[in-house]
Amino acid sequence: MFENQRVLVTGGAGFIGSNLARQLSEAGARVRTTLHIRNSNDPIAEAEYVSADLQALDACREVVKDMDYVFMCAANTQGAAVMTGTPMAHVTPNVVMNTYMLEACHQAGVKKFAFLSSGAAYPDTGARPVSEPEMFSGEPADVYFPVAWMKRYGEILCRTYAEHIDPPMPCVVVRPSNVYGPGDKFDPNTSHVTASLIRRVAERETPMEIWGTGNDIRDLIYIDDFIDGLLAAFARPEAYLEVNICAGTGVSVKQILQTALDVDGFSNAEIRFDSTKPSTAPVRLFDGSLAKELLEFEPKIELSEGLRRTIEWHRAHIQV
Repeated sequence: MFENQRVLVTGGAGFIGSNLARQLSEAGARVRTTLHIRNSNDPIAEAEYVSADLQALDACREVVKDMDYVFMCAANTQGAAVMTGTPMAHVTPNVVMNTYMLEACHQAGVKKFAFLSSGAAYPDTGARPVSEPEMFSGEPADVYFPVAWMKRYGEILCRTYAEHIDPPMPCVVVRPSNVYGPGDKFDPNTSHVTASLIRRVAERETPMEIWGTGNDIRDLIYIDDFIDGLLAAFARPEAYLEVNICAGTGVSVKQILQTALDVDGFSNAEIRFDSTKPSTAPVRLFDGSLAKELLEFEPKIELSEGLRRTIEWHRAHIQV
């Protein structure tokens, strides 16, 4: 599908964007990718890198010129502390970027657009895995409220361009569970929980102070598996598609940490959980049956193997 096609990946210095751009390049695509604040730590020789502030419509128009396909991976994302303390930091920049990019792509005649949504936008289903039709069946959890509605608005825009504007622009909305792996955001001020745990194990931090009780449950999917699912969804013929790409199983923060400790042989770590610090929803589980049925997608990388690979990558690439 991508051989000799002109493909734009926004957010080329980011975790998902950089991994996606590399896989597309290896598949024969002519990749252009955008950079903003950071440069790529591991640039792709065959890719074109463009510096652009996607909060400006003219910049969006410029980067989408002559593109066949666009993957919207650029986003302002932070960890639980930022989400709790300054939630609008997630909202305003992303609403502007998503709106302008969709408008620019439609004007440029892009053949298909992919939007990375978020499982945080779903309503709370407790311990039951959430399925795709449930996105707008209730309010999102309070802790995710601002960022959830930002993502929901992005989805509505995609559906609008795909189904309610002439000429239509096909769009695919992918709702990831918690993606982790090499290239993740390991900055302690902005990282998500899995990347934070991996960093601490890789750096042999002790004592290790973990925010929350450690009982929160998440669905973790390794980056290579996630991109396989994303590209499978993008290849579908539907004019508009929304689909969960997930592992389909839950694991607690304590289990993630213990698995990382075990695979790295870190047996004498001193662990302290601090329940006074902010955390997010206690349980977030995803139903992956649509991806399995429609895309024939199932993740291949077990948690222990994914954590091992990521710890090794961190030691090889991150200066401590």
